[in-house]
Amino acid sequence: MTDTSIGVAVAQFAPSADEAANLDAIAELAERAASRGAKVVVFPEYSSYFVDPFDASLRERAQGVDGPFAAALAALASRLDIHVVAGLLERASDGDRVRNTVIAVGPGGVVATYRKLHLYDAFGQRESDWVEPGVIAAPETFDVSGVRFALMTCYDLRFPEVARLLADTGAHAVLVAAEWVRGPLKEHHWRTLLHARAIENTLYVAGADHPPPLGVGHSLVIDPQGVQIAAVGTGTDVAVAHVDPAAVERVRRVNPALELRRFGVVPRD
Repeated sequence: MTDTSIGVAVAQFAPSADEAANLDAIAELAERAASRGAKVVVFPEYSSYFVDPFDASLRERAQGVDGPFAAALAALASRLDIHVVAGLLERASDGDRVRNTVIAVGPGGVVATYRKLHLYDAFGQRESDWVEPGVIAAPETFDVSGVRFALMTCYDLRFPEVARLLADTGAHAVLVAAEWVRGPLKEHHWRTLLHARAIENTLYVAGADHPPPLGVGHSLVIDPQGVQIAAVGTGTDVAVAHVDPAAVERVRRVNPALELRRFGVVPRD
């Protein structure tokens, strides 16, 4: 740890259809993380509202990026002097579906917004029946004390080009909000893909998941060499690690894979 590093926490909990209870859990875990030195706290996908299976209540409970959930996070961020990253069930433009959005909120309000690009139409699920996919656009990032963070959501983790584009923004860390559904080998996939995205892009990756029985849990932080440096098991808790830009620079001097690549990433409609 150096003077350039800052504490980053992954906060693992099970969001529900009780929005007030979700905010209470977020506040409790954020306070725990801040007391351990975290300046950025990452919460799971659908932190504002979640039901399983999905139903019409999604549309009823969806909010705007400037709605009460974001306002509550801003008040929390201001009180604790931190940045909070969490999944928001956002109103969509078509009136029938919602948006699966991740917002980064600092003491002054929302500083970055990401709408999930790759919807979970896999393993027997059809997220696109309920969720409008995000529009391909320039990645949004936010900086805290000289450390640059970028956002990703759950199933995006299976598409390495997403993390590569985020690395190209100069991000030192990719923050992944997830509801990684349990199933055969799914915990293995979750851990392997988080490690892979860190190794191939020589940056930090922090992923926050729902705990069992719906998620796999195992929220964790990986360093630029692919080493796990903090993790939660299967319960409700936080784990704190330090993200250090100097470590990213050191790793890239030894392993300049990003400089040596011969291919770029081209969007596909």
